[in-house]
This record gives sequence, structure tokens and C-alpha cells, in this order.
Amino acid sequence: MSNTSVAFILNAHLPFVRHPEYPRFLEEDWLFESISESYLPLLRMFNKLKAERISFKFTISLSPTLCCMLSDPILQERFLQYLERHIELGHKEVQRCSESQPEFLEMAQFYLDQAKQNLSDYQDLYRNNILDAFKALETSGHLELATTAATHAYLPLYKEYPTAINAQVELGVQSFLTTFGHLPKGFWLPECGYYPGLEENLKYHGINWFQTASQSMLLSQDKVQYGDYRPVRCPNSVAAFPRDFQGTSLVWSNSSGYPTDRVYREFYRDIGYDLPMEYIKPYIHEPEVRVFTGYKYWAITGQTDQKIPYRRELAQAKVREHARNFLYNLTRKGSDLAPSMENQPLFTLGFDAELFGHWWFEGIDWLEQVIRLVAEPGQTVALTSPSAFLSKEGSTLQTARPAFSSWGQGGYSAVWLDGANAWTYRHIHKAIERMEELSLRFSDQISLKQRFLNQAAREVLLSMASDWPFILFNKSSTEYAEKRLKDHLKNFNVVYGNMCKNAVNTEWLVKAEKRNSIFSDIDYNIFNPNR
Repeated sequence: MSNTSVAFILNAHLPFVRHPEYPRFLEEDWLFESISESYLPLLRMFNKLKAERISFKFTISLSPTLCCMLSDPILQERFLQYLERHIELGHKEVQRCSESQPEFLEMAQFYLDQAKQNLSDYQDLYRNNILDAFKALETSGHLELATTAATHAYLPLYKEYPTAINAQVELGVQSFLTTFGHLPKGFWLPECGYYPGLEENLKYHGINWFQTASQSMLLSQDKVQYGDYRPVRCPNSVAAFPRDFQGTSLVWSNSSGYPTDRVYREFYRDIGYDLPMEYIKPYIHEPEVRVFTGYKYWAITGQTDQKIPYRRELAQAKVREHARNFLYNLTRKGSDLAPSMENQPLFTLGFDAELFGHWWFEGIDWLEQVIRLVAEPGQTVALTSPSAFLSKEGSTLQTARPAFSSWGQGGYSAVWLDGANAWTYRHIHKAIERMEELSLRFSDQISLKQRFLNQAAREVLLSMASDWPFILFNKSSTEYAEKRLKDHLKNFNVVYGNMCKNAVNTEWLVKAEKRNSIFSDIDYNIFNPNR
């Protein structure tokens, strides 16, 4: 009999990156790395447990931008080419390591075998579309699938533009319906960004629950009886699931989380940067842009360049230890809370899906061990999903109003609004205002003008993505993020300038539709304030 429930919510999201005008494009590797290192291994793990009849419930939010890329034929074909290059590199690595670095041979063979398995799964089992695999796990009752904002916009910074908020939510719901054939019950708030009143728009579009940051309860103007340890109902009846900070920090902490253990694999040491250019050149980007290849042989070791070789058997032993430690902490915490709670606690744990397998190489193995331990007889911790929890406990929830919050640094908007990216918002806000103007002046257009205005709406939505200010804040791929943002705004201005002259640039439109093909069924009237 369980007395503690745990809801894992994984947010699978990547910005819309698709460049058919180039034979290969560097930033498209973000998608390919996530598919090969996170999504396919996650599906293998879930399906293995399902085949063994081990019960589990997980929740995964799949963003509309990610779903569009996963179902795009051009990107699907490019992912196959990506896997074929990695298999070719793997064969070379197995030979090289057997001859000159035998301490790395086991991992070289592991990576090669994984690349071959990924190719087989992707091409033969899933027919190049892994979205169907997630849908099958939802149908079998093992996953709850949720949606998020159309382009994963950080919504609090658009509070003054209700049409833009509505467009992000409505298209998120519409995209989910198109992809999975039914309406979503849950909505992942991008970056856990919440402001009071946002739940009204969610309810209007049929959403039953969303997740929030920890402090949304701690700073509520109401006295939240159980803090982060149970969801609450907003006054309009939509449920808010606060993320348990302590439980999440066992995993997601730069200084002390499980992934920082010294025996785990080092993410940043990769043969794409370590090996001679003449050897690695066919597997990186032209002309000589070094990138991660996924072939990594070193353990974390510590804050030093003097790493030691990674040993998988030591890492797997640590995975089991950390899984037991995780459940020990939750069990003890649940027992400590029980005397002061009338109902069982729920620990809501929200993570980016790409943490598991990609950033934390052993993360999927850790999830599997947690699921297996929970399934053992006598275990007092049970896995659940937000909708399953509401079906069981919904009538017992307190009504309270969450506070403005996010899971970013400082708990508010500092990551997405600071000196590196604040300049972007005056341009995006102006584009939103002008999109509203266009939808009012040219409502219910047909034919070319309709397509022209639809493309303008796409460009505004793509400019709102939270990824661009996040990248600018972190100073990682800043040139690309800035270019993308400026290109989307420039594209919008092409439409605005032409429509002000009551004209359509047909040649430009055809190229723009091919380049930014997301939301094929978008209706620009979604930005009409009088709609």
C-alpha cells in the first residue's frame, strides 16, 4: 500500500530548426542528438518495462515545434544520414581503440551498438516517426502526454498581449490534437513561467492541469496548507502542480545532483574535439567546425583536465545506488509528512527530457532502476500522472492562487529578461501589435493574402520562442539565436510592409512557406483581438 505518490513530468522540447536550403546544418544536430541519445533510448526503456509487465506511469510534454520536426520528411532523412555517419565512425573507433587505446574499446563498441540499434528502431520499428511510439505508450496507459505553448514562449513576458498568449496556448492544443488525435488534459508551462490569471486561458482551451515552480505556493497570497507537497485548485478549478524543489534537486543540481558524481561520464570531452582533424573531419561540419560526435570515453573525475577513463560497470553500480538513495529520501520525507497531512503527499518532479541520456548519460538507466524499485513488493512509493492523481484525489484539493514564478535563476524572469536579451522584446512586442493590426484590417482573407498573413503569424510566434533569449543569456550559440530572431522579425516586416500597400510578394511567400513550414493549419485571425 503506497503512502507517497511521485509524478515525473518530462518536458521534451527543442526550438524549430530546419534549414533545407543547406545540405547539412550545424544546429540541426540539436534534434539528432536528442533523438539518438534521449528519445529513442527512453522509448526502448519504456517498452522493455512494458514487455516485462512492470507497471509505471510517466508524463511527457511534447512541444509543437519538436513534434513538427519529428514528423518532417527532410529532417527524418537527415537523421538517417546522421546515424549512418555515426555507425561508420563507430567502426573506425572500434578498430582504432583495439589497436592503440584498448581502455576505450568497451565504450567504442557500446556506442557503435547503440547507433545500430537506433537505426534499426527508427527505420524498421517506428518507420521514421517516433511520435507514434509515444502515442502507443499513452494508449497502453503507461504515459500521459501533454502539450505546451506553440513555440515554447516564456509567457509572463507577454502578459500584456492576451492575443499572443491565446495564440500560444490555442496552437499548442491544436497541434497536439492534430498529432495525437485527442485534446490534451495537461499543459507544460514553458520554464514553469506562471503569472496570476494565466489559468483562465488554459481553462478556456480545456486544460485540466499545469505545473508550476516551487515558490508559486510558498509565495501565494493564500495560506497553502501543504506547500509543494500536493497540488491545488485555482479558483477556476484548473489544478496547479508545484514542483518539489528538494526532490528535483537530488537530480537537477549543478553542484550536488546525482549527475555530478565523479564516476559518471563526462559530457564535454568528446573525440570530435580531441582527435586529429584528418581523422575526424568526415564526421564534423564543414569547413572544419568541430562538434560533439557522441563518442566520449572519460569520467567526470572532478574540476580538472586530468580525466580518467570511463568505466561503465562502476557507473551502473552508482546508478543503482542513486536510485535507492532517491527512493529512500522520498520514502523518509513522505513518512515525515504523513502525521501532519490528511491525504498522502505528492512529489511533482519536472525535468527537461533531454537531461536523461543526452546531458546525463546514465540518466535513463537511473529512471529504469527507479521504476523497477518502485514496482517491488512492499514499496510505499507509487508513480502516478497528474490526471491519474486528479481522478483519485481531485475532490480533496485546496483552492489557492499560485504566485508569479518560474524555475529560472532567481525564481522569476531574470534568465529571459536581462542585459543580454532585453533588447529583443521591444521588437517582438511591436510585431505582435502590428500582427493584431493586420488581423483587424484584413480579417477573413482568402487565397494568397490569407497565406501571406498566415506566414506573418508564424514568424511572430517563432520570434517569441523562449530558446532565443535563453541562448543569449547563456552566451552559447548567440550568433545563431540573434540571427534567427532578427530573421523572423524581418520576415514579419516583409508581410507588414506589403500589406500596407495592399500587395503580396508571391515569390518571397513561397520560399518562406518552405523554409518555416510549421503550423500548416494556422489561421492568422488568431491574433484578432475582437475574435
